[in-house]
Amino acid sequence: MVLEKSYASKLFDVLLIVILIFIALLCVMPLWYTLAVSLSDKAAAAAGDVGLWPVGFNLHSYKQIMGDAKFFHSFLVSVERVALAVIVSIAVIVLMAYPLSKSTQEFRLRNVLMWILVFTMLFNGGLIPWYMTVKSLHLIDSIWALVLGGSLPVFHVILVVNFFRNLPKEMEEAALVDGAGPWLMLIKMFIPLSVPVVATVTLFTIVFHWNEFFNGLVLTSRESHYPLQTYIQQLVVVINTQTMTEDQLKTLNELSNQTLNAAKIFIAMVPVLAVYPFLQRFFIHGITLGSVKE
Repeated sequence: MVLEKSYASKLFDVLLIVILIFIALLCVMPLWYTLAVSLSDKAAAAAGDVGLWPVGFNLHSYKQIMGDAKFFHSFLVSVERVALAVIVSIAVIVLMAYPLSKSTQEFRLRNVLMWILVFTMLFNGGLIPWYMTVKSLHLIDSIWALVLGGSLPVFHVILVVNFFRNLPKEMEEAALVDGAGPWLMLIKMFIPLSVPVVATVTLFTIVFHWNEFFNGLVLTSRESHYPLQTYIQQLVVVINTQTMTEDQLKTLNELSNQTLNAAKIFIAMVPVLAVYPFLQRFFIHGITLGSVKE
C-alpha cells in the first residue's frame, strides 16, 4: 500500500528540486558565459558588458580559429594523448588492482603493496626529481612523457580494487573448480562484470589528460608538441601583439584576445561534454561500489 505524502514532505521535495536546479544552473553558467563572450563584440567583451547573452553577436572568433593551424595541431596532440592514456592507464590499473583484490592468504604481499600505494598518495618525490626521472628516460618532447607520468593514479586503483572485492566470491570459486586460471578469470569474468568502474575510471582519465596543461608546459620545449590546454594556457597568459602578422593585426578590428580565447576554451570543452553522457550512467554505480571497502 502506498501512503500519501504529507504536506511537509511534498514541500521538502519541491525545495530539494529547486536547490538542485539552482546548483545545476551554477555549474552551467561558466560554460554559458564563455560561449556568450566568444560570440560577443570586441568592445563589449573588453568593457565587461557581456552577461548571459552575447552583445553584438558575431562569429569572427570561430572564423579565426578555423584558420589557426596550431590550434588544431594541439587539438590532435591532446586526442592522441587521451587515447594512449586511456589504453595504458586502464591496462595498468586493472592488472594492479586484480592481485590487490585478493586476500592475504592468496597474496601475502598484498597489504605491503597496498600501504606503498597509499604512501604515494600522501607523499611524492617533488617536482625536480620527477622532471629528472622523465629526462633520464629520454621522454622529454615525447607524447609518452605526457601519457606515462600519470598512468597509475592510486585513487583509481583503489576504486577498482574495492569493486573487484565486492564481486561474489562464489563465482571465482566456481571458475577455479572448472579449471580457470587467474588470466582467464580476469579476462572472462572480472573485466566484463566491472564495466561500471572501468567506465568511471575511463571518464576520470579522459578528463584529467584532456584538461591537464602543466606537464605539457614542463615536459615539452617546442610549441608544436603542446597539448591543447597548454597551448590555450599560453595564449591566455602571453598576449604579444608585436609577434602578429599584418593580416592578424587587421583582424583586431573585429575580434580581441578575450573573445578569441573564450571561443578556443569553449571548443576545448566540447569533446569532454560529448563523451560524458555516454559514461554518466556508469558513473554513480562505479563510484559507490568502488568505495565500500579498504
